Amino acid sequence: MTNYQHTWVDCEPCELPAGKVVCVGRNYAAHAKELNNPVPKEPLLFIKPSTSLSHISAGITLAAHRGEVHFETEIALLVGETIGPDHSNPTSAVAGIGLALDLTLRQLQTTLKEKGHPWERAKAFDGACPITPFTPRDQCGEWQALAFELQINGETRQRGLSSDMLMSVPDLLRHIAQSFTLLPGDVVLTGTPAGVGVLIPGDHLRLTGVDGRHWTSDVI
Repeated sequence: MTNYQHTWVDCEPCELPAGKVVCVGRNYAAHAKELNNPVPKEPLLFIKPSTSLSHISAGITLAAHRGEVHFETEIALLVGETIGPDHSNPTSAVAGIGLALDLTLRQLQTTLKEKGHPWERAKAFDGACPITPFTPRDQCGEWQALAFELQINGETRQRGLSSDMLMSVPDLLRHIAQSFTLLPGDVVLTGTPAGVGVLIPGDHLRLTGVDGRHWTSDVI
């Protein structure tokens, strides 16, 4: 597996280290409904390690023996300064915004949930978080007006708007920081809208970020 390093949209490497990825489950009501999951009263949090990160342009390699791999497209926040439980304005510590795929071994996840076990084996494997370069925060829109899209083989599969999140970005960062201190280089995934599905070898993905830039990836 190649070493991952955060990069900016101008292809310049980012000095921030690749840290942990804090993910949020069921932050869009429509996504919870499509998987027959209840809408949580508070965000469901889990962590992917830095070894799950890969550059979206490097392609997505599927391991057939692991079962179906589902895509979940999400806004990704790059943390530029430490966000602890007492941080007064956590959004000011966000250095950049990108998109990421929260790849999920869905059959394995279902089995783990049925047994009451953690999800990490289904969510935190190597390469489970393909991610785009980051756009500096000041080049993106308002927190409640961030839009993104995923097309697969020319068909729109997911569209998301941050105003549809059950918990907004500022509130989400505050909530996360009560449990996990966010360090420079950490990434926060903010949840996925409806439309998740299975990846198949040969699929061509086109992601449109919150700044209107496009990123592509092929499934191997």
